Amino acid sequence: MTLRFTLNGRAVEAELAAPDQPLLYLLREEPFALNGPRFGCGLAQCGACTVLVDGRAVRSCSYPAEAVEGQPVTTLEGLGTKESPHPLQAAFNAEGAGQCGYCTNGMIMQSADLLSQNKRPSEDEIKEALARNLCRCGGHNRMVAAVARAAATMAG
Repeated sequence: MTLRFTLNGRAVEAELAAPDQPLLYLLREEPFALNGPRFGCGLAQCGACTVLVDGRAVRSCSYPAEAVEGQPVTTLEGLGTKESPHPLQAAFNAEGAGQCGYCTNGMIMQSADLLSQNKRPSEDEIKEALARNLCRCGGHNRMVAAVARAAATMAG
């Protein structure tokens, strides 16, 4: 099956390896070979694989690739660039919020979904939004601070 969708602002197409292929595998393998979404648990429980599909956060390890037909998909690579980072990426860097970096993709992508719906989230709302994303390094406080910093930057 040939799948056509928009990936990080570009119209793309790809052949599915299997009808039930998870979106994560499609994104990480050729022809895309993206490194942002990570394989963590494979059960949609840790959040390391989070991407945005039509602006909403989804766990790509369990999300069927065929469901993105005609949809926009944004990965960490599509949020910003090294030269022009998204405010969340810049805030995570400024706050030192990515210790080992494994959960950072999911934390940023989940935060992007939050900030698209709530321009000025409270600390409790940020914590609630990130609660299902697992971090083993203990960087949660810096991540919450980074999301609050990005929200302030984006809200003006």
